[in-house]
Amino acid sequence: METAEKLFHTRGYDSVGVAELGEAIGIAAPSLYAAFGSKLGLFERAVAAYEARYGRILAEFLERNAPVGDLMPAYLEEAARFYTRPGQPCGCMVLSGTWNSADAEAIAVTARRLQAGRDRIRDRIARERPDDAERLADYTLVVMAGLSAMARQGIGQDRLIAAVRAAAAVYA
Repeated sequence: METAEKLFHTRGYDSVGVAELGEAIGIAAPSLYAAFGSKLGLFERAVAAYEARYGRILAEFLERNAPVGDLMPAYLEEAARFYTRPGQPCGCMVLSGTWNSADAEAIAVTARRLQAGRDRIRDRIARERPDDAERLADYTLVVMAGLSAMARQGIGQDRLIAAVRAAAAVYA
């Protein structure tokens, strides 16, 4: 699963073929279909595995007893660090795994995950600032997408964190 996850994360859903996936994980295409049903089935499992491993970062931040003005900038800084981890694919698999994809079902897989994360962010913000929750949840997702995209373009951690710090005033 980790091998498939890294391929999808690094190259995106559309750029990874079934034959390549099978070869990378050491099974023939018919066995891949038998095990996962389809390339989409494997992608769904890879996204779920990625979220199971890394989604806890968001959950841990949202559980903190801190003001939104401190919490959300700290979370975005952590995202910038995560998206630029040495030796790992850059950016966020959920945010970028289906960018430029022509596959509506694959897009729906990541869209559901993004919406669920956004709703969790909105709900946390709403506990403190209900009138700002929708706007700030959208803003947070937009900033995260930008951080992910720039990390994939090779922008370093220091620059991403500086950008987050410049954007943090929105949460004040």
